[in-house]
Order: sequence, then structure tokens, then C-alpha cells
Amino acid sequence: MRISPKMRIFAPTLINYFIMANDKKRRTSLKDLAQELGVSIATVSRALRSSPEIGKEMQQRVKELAKRLNYRPNPFAQSLRREAPKMIGVVVPNLVTHYYAAVLDGIEAEARKAGYSVISANSHENVEDEAHAIDNFIGMHVEGIIACLAQTTTDYHHYQEIADMGIPLVFFGRTCLTDRFSCVTANGDEAAQLATQHLIDTGSRRIAFIGGPNHLDMVRRRKHGYLEALRDNHLPVDRELVKCGSIDFDVAMQAALELLDLPQRPDAIVAFNDIITFAAFAAIKQRGLDIPGDVALIGFTDDPHATYVTPRLSAIADQSRLMGETACQLLLRNIGGDQKIYHKIVPQQLVIRETSARSGENVKK
Repeated sequence: MRISPKMRIFAPTLINYFIMANDKKRRTSLKDLAQELGVSIATVSRALRSSPEIGKEMQQRVKELAKRLNYRPNPFAQSLRREAPKMIGVVVPNLVTHYYAAVLDGIEAEARKAGYSVISANSHENVEDEAHAIDNFIGMHVEGIIACLAQTTTDYHHYQEIADMGIPLVFFGRTCLTDRFSCVTANGDEAAQLATQHLIDTGSRRIAFIGGPNHLDMVRRRKHGYLEALRDNHLPVDRELVKCGSIDFDVAMQAALELLDLPQRPDAIVAFNDIITFAAFAAIKQRGLDIPGDVALIGFTDDPHATYVTPRLSAIADQSRLMGETACQLLLRNIGGDQKIYHKIVPQQLVIRETSARSGENVKK
């Protein structure tokens, strides 16, 4: 279509008109206000309600912006919210792994008994996705939240905000702010010490540890147990046998290959979790070494695939479903008004299979 010179003059004006008309049709949302002010949706919502949790200055800024942008609460959405089922939000680092799927299964089972529905979010081991999920849960007015930290989470401001707001939250596995929130963890230090002792008892002397980021409390606990077993048996702590990095298959496999290529390679490996365990297994196989004859292996995993590989994997098995059930029980207590902070421990179980039992003793089928 040809545009006349006169139309070219008025085209920008017409375009702006249609843009403005379209903007007027779209209702200003809480998210719009939050983005404009650089705060969370929850902060905007409470400021509009004159909540004492929000300072007077911020309340004024929010209300002035709401007035300027002609913000109006959506009565239909509010009605739906009043009629909505009771919801619990759950954020996990990696929803596709057996561990987190089993934890979620336990949470859902307990929530269902109490009349709650569960909505889950995957942080993909990324702190930005984790914070976004938490913000969305707050905006959805969930009754409470259950969370496990992403491996990149070192700033806990989004959880500090929840603590300040009084929203019930329980951590499981990887935790923070344990003076303000209840948590459910495993006895990773004791389990790692027991596993390392088993490797020592079956003849290993150069035992490596492959872990995740050192800032995670779960990593520190498991590494501590490994080191304690070495000290108790008067074995030297060799720094080059300890590899702590990203919880990623390729990264962990590279770490395992580097260990196996040392002039004096390890004769056993303790692996932090299922991803790292299977990465170490693959690395040993790639180097053409025998398991457990050349290198014994034991890892933290209750993944069913531990029994599908050859040789079958020895494991420090998480009671992951029980962990989910326990976390949900604590959250429901908190929602019900119990303000006490609980620190619950779900014990792990050492399961000896073929990758660590050099002489075949106590092998579980």
C-alpha cells in the first residue's frame, strides 16, 4: 500500500495514538508497579494495604504511583483468590532428579491429608530463578513455602524478606537462616564418615571426595564426615584428592578424570550426590579401570538407577520421601500458629553393593 506525503506527516501521531489506546485498555497490574519501583510484588501489595511491615515512605511512593498509573484492584481476581484452594509453594533446584521428585511426592502426600494443594517451581540451580519463584509464590498468596537452596544462592535477601513478612517457610536439604526458619536435613556428616570408613575397612587408602560448591551447608557437612574418617584412621588429608565445584555432570566428570589421571590416582571415590556419583562412574569406565578392583565408588544417591548399572552402585541412601513428609509437617505446624523453630534430621542409610565391596561382604541385592 502506498502512503501519501500527507499521511507520512501524520503517521507517527497515529501510531502513538493507537499505542496509547492499547495501553489504556490494559489494566495496570501489581507487577507493573513493582517493576517501576524496583521492589517485589509482595512489597507493593502490602504497601497498598498500608501494612505496618512496609515503611511510611514506601507506602506513599507506591500509592502515588498507583494513582498516577490509574491502578485499580481486580475484583474478579480477588474473588477467585478468596475461593481458591489452600496452596503450598515448593521450590527445588532440579525437579527432574529422583531425589527432588521423591521429596515432592512426600510433600504432596502430607499436604493432601491436610486439604492443601501443592504448586512447585524449578530453580534450575539458579538464584535468580529461585528468587523469581519465591516472588511468584508470594504474589499467589500461598499459605507457606518449602524450599531447597540453588547451588548459586549466596545472597539470602529474598528469604530474609519472607522472614520479615512472617510467611511460613521450611527448608530441606540445603538451608540458610536456620535461626529464623525450621529445616529438615540429613545426617550427611555421619553418613559420609561411615561410608569413608567402609572404604578404609575394605582396603582403600587414597580416597577422593568430589563435592559441590563449598558454601552449601550440605557440602560442608558431607566433606567434614569424609575428613573425620581419614583423621580417625591416621590417613593423610591430600588436598589434590578433594574436588569441590559445580553440581553438574560434565564438571564432575572432568574432576573425576583429573583425579584418575594423577600420578598416584585414588583407589576410591566418595561422591556428593547422584549427579556426581554417575559422573564419577562414567569417568572410571572411560579410563578403562575396574570398579571396585582399581577404584571403589560410593555416592549419596537413592536413585533407582544405582541398581541398574553394572556393577551396582554402593550408596548412601537418602530417605527423600520421608524428608518431604517431615518438611511439610513442620510447615503445617507453622501455618497453624506454631512459631517454634525446628531442626529435624532424617537419617541416611549406607547400602553396600558391588562398587565398594571388594571382597563381596554384606552386598545388598
